[in-house]
Order: sequence, then C-alpha cells, then structure tokens
Amino acid sequence: MDRTRSGKLGLGVWALIVALIALVVLTFLPSPYVIQRPGPVYDTLGTATDEDGEEVPLISVEGAETFETAGTLDLTTVQVVGNRERTPSWFELALAWMDSSRAVVPLDSVFPEGVTTEQRDERNATLMIDSQHEATAAALNELGYDTGAQVVVVDAVEGTPADGILQADDVITGIGGTPVTSATQLREAIQESDGQPVQLTVQRDGEEKTVEVTPEKSTEGGTTTWLIGVTLRTDYDFEIDVTIQLDNVGGPSAGMMFALGIIDTLTPGELNGGENVAGTGTIDAEGTVGPIGGIRQKLYGARDAGAEYFLAPASNCDEVVGHVPDGLKVIRTATLDESLDALEVIADGGDVDALPTCELPAS
Repeated sequence: MDRTRSGKLGLGVWALIVALIALVVLTFLPSPYVIQRPGPVYDTLGTATDEDGEEVPLISVEGAETFETAGTLDLTTVQVVGNRERTPSWFELALAWMDSSRAVVPLDSVFPEGVTTEQRDERNATLMIDSQHEATAAALNELGYDTGAQVVVVDAVEGTPADGILQADDVITGIGGTPVTSATQLREAIQESDGQPVQLTVQRDGEEKTVEVTPEKSTEGGTTTWLIGVTLRTDYDFEIDVTIQLDNVGGPSAGMMFALGIIDTLTPGELNGGENVAGTGTIDAEGTVGPIGGIRQKLYGARDAGAEYFLAPASNCDEVVGHVPDGLKVIRTATLDESLDALEVIADGGDVDALPTCELPAS
C-alpha cells in the first residue's frame, strides 16, 4: 500500500514539474503573433493634451464662427500588444483568445518584415496628418466652403505611360477639357477613357501646358483598371484655419469622426442631439467613408467609454456582424451624408431602429 501511494505521489510530483515547465515555456517562448485590444477613446468635441502637457480643444477653428456642442462624437483606437522586438507569450495569447474584445493576429500583418517599429510609427503619423486634411476638406465641402483643391503629381513611375511626360510637382488642372478638383475624379476619368489617350492640362513652373498620356491596362483579381503611372496628392487652401490636436495616435481611421466634429463645431445646435456617439472610418474630400482595421476592438472601446451609438463603415460590416457588444447600437454608413442623416435621426429622437445596420447576407 505504501509503495502504491509512494508511486502515485511520485507521478503527481512529476506531473506538477512538467506543468510548471510548460507554464514557464508558454510564458517566455516568443510567438509569431501580436494582440489587438481596445485603445483610448477621444471625443472630437472635447479636449486633448498638447505637446506641453496642457489640455486644449481637440478641434479648434479660426476665421469662422463656432458654436457650443454637447454629448460626444468619439473616435476609437486600437492598441497593439507586442512588436518584432518583443512578441506576446503563448500564455498571453491564450488569455487573448478567450477575450472577445481582443484579437490575435499574425505579426507580419501588423509589422511587415523589414519594417522597423519606428518606420511603422512614422508612416502611421503621416497617414494621420493626411486623414486630418481630408477630413477638413470633406467637412468644409459639406458646408459649402471653397477648399482650393489642387491635384499634384508626387512622382511619375519609371517605365509607365507618364514617365517622361509628367513630372513631380506638376499640378493637374484638367482632363479632356474638364476641370480636375480631386485625385478621385482624375482616376475615374482615366477609367472612363477605356485605354484611349487622355489630354491633361498641367501647370508646371507657372506655365500651363497640355500633355497626352495613353493609359495602360492592369488586371488583378479579375478586375481591369487603366493606369498612367503617377503617385498623386491633393493640396488644399482652406478659407478658414482648422487645427486638430491629437498626439500619439496614428493611421487614417479617425477621418470620418474628425469631419463630423468639425461640422458640429461650425454649425448651430447639437449634431448628435447631446447623445454619446462613437464611430470610425477613413474619409476622403468627397465624403466617402472607407474601411479600417480592428473594428471589433473599437466596438468594445466605444461601449466601455459610454457610447450608445456607433457609426461603422459599410465595408467593415462582415467583421461587425455577431461581434457587437451589448448596449451598443451599430449604424452602417458609406458616406459623410449618410452619417449626418443618422445623427439627425438620433438628435430628433427618431426611429433609430429603422437606420441601416450591419446584417448577415441573405442565404
């Protein structure tokens, strides 16, 4: 009997040792994943901390009358746990897999091979600045201001139709005799050419000239597009001065909420009816709302911050369905106008349930 008990005790001790060794391995063994979790939430109608540590309005305007606001128009963020220098342990990943507010994603999808953390942060900072410019343009266009948009050539790619014809800093003012006011408009006109030569009006070194470029065909994933081989940017000359103060946040996903915050600041009344509304989505000067990453984490971040309503890009709906936390109403949007329409219903106490939402496709 004693020998049997002693044998069982020995097996138990060995089992405990193996378990402890496994725990140590799981705790310290690196993994090829990182964790996404809800990040800070910022009210575009509220304040933020500037580089001197002082609280300042997140959105401030000079050169136009501004109005009191109420409630919130929150932008949501995602925090990434881990990087190439230090990935989460398998134990941390196991805990994240059991948490519906977190996501485990491949390291390469967030930190591509050959790109340092510093380079990634620098790129995200640039995208944030671009999104602020596009959001300001979208908001001011919506309110009838002249944004002074100019489509500028950043670079003509070597070996493409534009090589040797267009140059860096060329301002494209027209295509086929039609004025050009956005990069999107220019790309659409090139697609409509169906490969036929296009006449571009260009301002170069203070002189206007006309050049001809023949688009080349590109097929990817079964989709055909016509390209001339230029990288473009849109420069603006705004009638009023809009400043967005938000440090330590990168990427383009706050664009739509910036635009809504600017509009609310520049118009009388309360765009949200004094309610707590959050959202996400990129935006361009034409008011098109685009997809973002980490929307599940943003839904939880919004709910935890007290939001009752969430404006979600229509192109992210497949990730939203089945992942909406209790207490949050998701409203689908594809344009700035649709977002404004939704806010009007919320502000008027209308039938919010009748607004478009994310649903499973019909089977």
